[in-house]
Amino acid sequence: MFKKILIANRGEIAVRIIRACHELGIATVAVYSDVDRAALHVLKAGEAFPIGPAPAAESYLRIDKILEVAKRTGADAIHPGYGFLSENATFAQACADAGVKFIGPSPRSMEKMGSKTRARQEMEKAGIPFVPGTSRGLASPEEGEEVAERVGYPVMLKAAAGGGGKGMRLVHTRQELRSALESAQSEAQRSFGDSEVYIEKAIVNPRHIEMQVLADEHGNTLWLGERECSIQRRHQKVLEEAPSPIVDADMRRRMGEVAVKVAQAAQYTNAGTVEFLVDQQKNFYFLEMNTRLQVEHPVTELTTGLDLVHLQIRIAAGEKLGLAQSDVAIRGHAIECRIYAEDPDNNYFPSPGKITLLLEPSGPGIRHDSGVYEGWNVPMDYDPLLAKLVGYGTDRRQASMRLQRGLAEYFVGGIHSNISLFQRILSDGDFQDAKLDTGYLDRLLARGRSADSKSGTMQSEADGLEKIVAIAAGMFMVLAPTSSSGNNGGAADTVSSAWKLKGREEALRSLL
Repeated sequence: MFKKILIANRGEIAVRIIRACHELGIATVAVYSDVDRAALHVLKAGEAFPIGPAPAAESYLRIDKILEVAKRTGADAIHPGYGFLSENATFAQACADAGVKFIGPSPRSMEKMGSKTRARQEMEKAGIPFVPGTSRGLASPEEGEEVAERVGYPVMLKAAAGGGGKGMRLVHTRQELRSALESAQSEAQRSFGDSEVYIEKAIVNPRHIEMQVLADEHGNTLWLGERECSIQRRHQKVLEEAPSPIVDADMRRRMGEVAVKVAQAAQYTNAGTVEFLVDQQKNFYFLEMNTRLQVEHPVTELTTGLDLVHLQIRIAAGEKLGLAQSDVAIRGHAIECRIYAEDPDNNYFPSPGKITLLLEPSGPGIRHDSGVYEGWNVPMDYDPLLAKLVGYGTDRRQASMRLQRGLAEYFVGGIHSNISLFQRILSDGDFQDAKLDTGYLDRLLARGRSADSKSGTMQSEADGLEKIVAIAAGMFMVLAPTSSSGNNGGAADTVSSAWKLKGREEALRSLL
């Protein structure tokens, strides 16, 4: 087993990995940019070292600086988390060259699956069903027009090196295709340094369902169940759940077997996710493979009872899985919300700034993976994800009710958050009936804009009520005793309590 692991990331995922390391008795090293000097992952790690200014290109993407810290601290492994360098084959190879274990797949596997066109080529060889289209980048607009006519409109243009909705364009007619292709290629070049764009048939109103896979370095590969990820905004996942409401045992087995074939075709090791599009007839098609831990991994952990980060580390250390496919059982239901620092009333614009008051949910069936704390300044330089809130129950209804209760307990003061969006989703009839597809959220938001235009007064009253609730909660936190009457901690406890009281009073004043 490793003695020390460097976490090449920040925020809630870095905190999550640090906690897993501590549970396994492994020392931890954090790295941080200038604006993250007081971040939670820095405070939680055993050691922490600066690696550059705020821009990711000058800090969290600097392979040389990260490996220099690993060498200086004697770290024998690096966990990349998700984002940043997590799917960078060059980084994985640089780790291998430096004699540091990369906790993830091999550079070769990553290269196979990192390019969407190359992944499609590999799946074509393996006989895996994928969405009709091209398996190579388009050589010209004329080729794009020919393919689109053959597979039928609408079609989707996609960046081969892309993700997160960058370099993607939905095209409904031949007249739109040329300008859309030029726009997609330009955005792909800016975002990924690669202008390659391919084309595929656009499946109307699909569901986005992914399958978690796990493979050790001894030839054992398992599927761990699916996650429903259809609730998206601008091709970015917003809410995920496991299991999918439409997947029965037979479909789960078939999807799992295909996912294992995908992983084996790529000679894949460690944790990975195979993503599928599912049409209205429940036919599923390979979309892509994410060669890393997913943001939404907690819902799989809760429904399988397996700790994916522990397993990642053990696999990288050379251990066998110690599980058979028959040992994997899906129990209960879990739903995850991604809590962002963004303003739902201002086109979800990022909302950096100081968190003046933080009331976090807890209680039965609630999991809260956070990367922030009260008093922390959320920087504007990175993805504005603050935390992940998960509700777990014996069935989907109980998981949803617990998550709604958790959201009602949640308050982030000083900045905007998208908590209200999730309250709206969870109370929506279509969500409760599991009538979901990738266009669900756009329809919900469109209905909301229409309703808001007719009832602005009602919205204002609701906002006022929310503020009253927040103020009441803040008053309770200020006035409540900060220590029990039997506490004999002395002056240190008195100073600490006074400091906390002062901070909460300032936060309360900011709400008034």
